[in-house]
Amino acid sequence: MKNKQVSDNWERGSPYEQYAGRWSRRVAPLFLSWLSVPAGQRWLDVGCGTGALCAAILDCCSPSSVTGIEPSEGFLKTATENLAGRAALYRGSATAIPLSDSSVDVVVSGLVLNFVPNQRAALAEMARVTRKGGTIAAYVWDYAGKIELMRFFWDAAVALDPDASKLDEGTRFPLCRPEGLEKLFVGAGLEGVEVEPIDIPTPFANFDDYWQPFLGGQGPAPAYAMSLDETARVRLRHRIRERLQIAANGSISLTARAWATRATVAK
Repeated sequence: MKNKQVSDNWERGSPYEQYAGRWSRRVAPLFLSWLSVPAGQRWLDVGCGTGALCAAILDCCSPSSVTGIEPSEGFLKTATENLAGRAALYRGSATAIPLSDSSVDVVVSGLVLNFVPNQRAALAEMARVTRKGGTIAAYVWDYAGKIELMRFFWDAAVALDPDASKLDEGTRFPLCRPEGLEKLFVGAGLEGVEVEPIDIPTPFANFDDYWQPFLGGQGPAPAYAMSLDETARVRLRHRIRERLQIAANGSISLTARAWATRATVAK
């Protein structure tokens, strides 16, 4: 691979749902249970994507209101369809939130912070819109460790093409480790910072169920897969299949870990 450029942009909701969105939906309720925020709060989801975390807040937290912001028009369209008017959705980014100061009680962000270029500015903006004493919380995939569906992919890709390591999220994103998350939140002046792992099962009916989402082109690993020519892509597919533990009935049982963090805006 010579100077291969793979975009981190997320634009189309349906391929993302098949690749990572379906697993995000399993993490969200566990994350919210860990937060244990009282009922009647005003929530903001920064980078709401296809609406998975917003939906979980509505279903689990008895909020007084839920707002989501998202820079991608494609994702925002999917979220609007999925949430059917139950949340207020706006175009916006983590560093330019279209809300007034102290207008929410809780700000959350699921699987987004790694892809924000200026993470310190994002946390400052989240703190601006959160009331004093309010909560800011987030979770990110454990790209460097126990998100097995992606680790099997990148380990195989790097074995075949050492330059692929430059695109591996586990290499590129220090925030995917608990130390990185804690450092970011403490450095932003937030109080009571806590970090916790959340593990979920990621079962696949068969190898095609595992492999097909990588052909959707959404996210670094799928974008890398689709940047290969057909011969290289087939070689990668075979390499991954050789290393996965496939049950007698063809199913594959993997685990995905997210690192979650929460903190309080200083009073």
